Amino acid sequence: MAASRGVRRWIRWLLRHGAVRREVSRQADKGDLGARMIINPDAVRDPYPAYEQIRAQGRMVRSALTWTTVDHEITTEVLRSPDFCVGLRMPENAPGLLRALLAAGGTWPLGPAEPPSLLSIDPPDHNRIRKLVARSFSAKAITGLRGRTEQVAAQLLDEMEARTGADRRADVIADYAALLPATVIAEMLGAPVEMREKFLEWGEGGAYSLDMGLDYATFRRSERDIDALTTWMTGHFERLRREPNDSILSSLVAAYDAEEGRLTQDELLSLAMLLLAAGFETTVNLIGNGTRLLLAHPGELARLQADRALWPNAVDEILRVDSPVQRTGRVAARDTEVCGFPVRRGALVLTHLGGANRDPAVFPDPARFDVGRAGADRHVAFSQGIHYCLGAALAKMEGEVGLRALFDRYPGLRADGPPELRGTRVLRGYRTLPVRLGEARVPVGA
Repeated sequence: MAASRGVRRWIRWLLRHGAVRREVSRQADKGDLGARMIINPDAVRDPYPAYEQIRAQGRMVRSALTWTTVDHEITTEVLRSPDFCVGLRMPENAPGLLRALLAAGGTWPLGPAEPPSLLSIDPPDHNRIRKLVARSFSAKAITGLRGRTEQVAAQLLDEMEARTGADRRADVIADYAALLPATVIAEMLGAPVEMREKFLEWGEGGAYSLDMGLDYATFRRSERDIDALTTWMTGHFERLRREPNDSILSSLVAAYDAEEGRLTQDELLSLAMLLLAAGFETTVNLIGNGTRLLLAHPGELARLQADRALWPNAVDEILRVDSPVQRTGRVAARDTEVCGFPVRRGALVLTHLGGANRDPAVFPDPARFDVGRAGADRHVAFSQGIHYCLGAALAKMEGEVGLRALFDRYPGLRADGPPELRGTRVLRGYRTLPVRLGEARVPVGA
């Protein structure tokens, strides 16, 4: 049985990543910039020089496998256009071998890159499912969560202070940035807060599923973590049936059980897992990337400390300069044209959000970090169109509250050695960010 599962997993890896990895590596060796962005480790460490190389080649660059763009206008047009979709459907004339391999691969885990995830489906199903939870993430709803988020931030800082020794060393990610959004989203969804470290572990593995060309070991880890979260979530649904509450997940389970026809079992599971994982992934990276930027630009931090009204704009500037989500893709649903470039049906367009957010046609002196920048909110860090990030308002609020509380408590915070980046390509953030806290301005427990 275990051998059979292993074979099915290997077939899934071959179909999703193995064949792509081989071809992308071959094209990257030939100098294809688009392929290098997918497979080259330097794209994880620092993608921004490659973005400028792509920009120098043109607004839309045709590579062997995809169209690639770092142009802000084109990125916006592609993400908003009804001529593009996220779903990949099996062609009617697909080879029999491909169909046989798909069948032999068995059932795919309900990860963020697999239908019926909101990230991977198009209207009308996308609109039907998203509508069920949109109100819970509205600007009005998020404003009501701000006070509780401030309480969680203060408590986590107290706990970090209590753990810190005489050397004043801490890890901003593990001790604070990861725990803040994981706590808030767990409370919103009615999931047990004491499970937050496990959620973070499973979410880290699941995040790799968004990348192309994974090696087999990483793919296996990703599938196992997604399966573990699926198993836990299925059990949690049963607990909510026995003990319903006023949380988002409890409402979704009740709607499913009432047989209102609004959700299938897979849709319910996929939506619940996406809300949980996506509820902390972007914000962990936002707080981590923001901390790194502010420590590297003490003059900008001083501006924030002198004028607290700049914090909301600073969050947008962090999202622009070092985007937590670096790219997304769309498939042409029909023959179309984008800003004068003809795109054939079935063509894949990779929009590099991190590059579009440094387009000099939109952001003057784009590499400069400026917390007071006019128009910083024109970034596309949360995508555009119908797939605009459902949790954007939540992430921005948590980012502002989290960063402001951290630097208010520790105005002398400083880096303490090199940080470690995560290994993901679509998502950009730090696994560790060692710091020395310095003296706490606010007494612990005050």
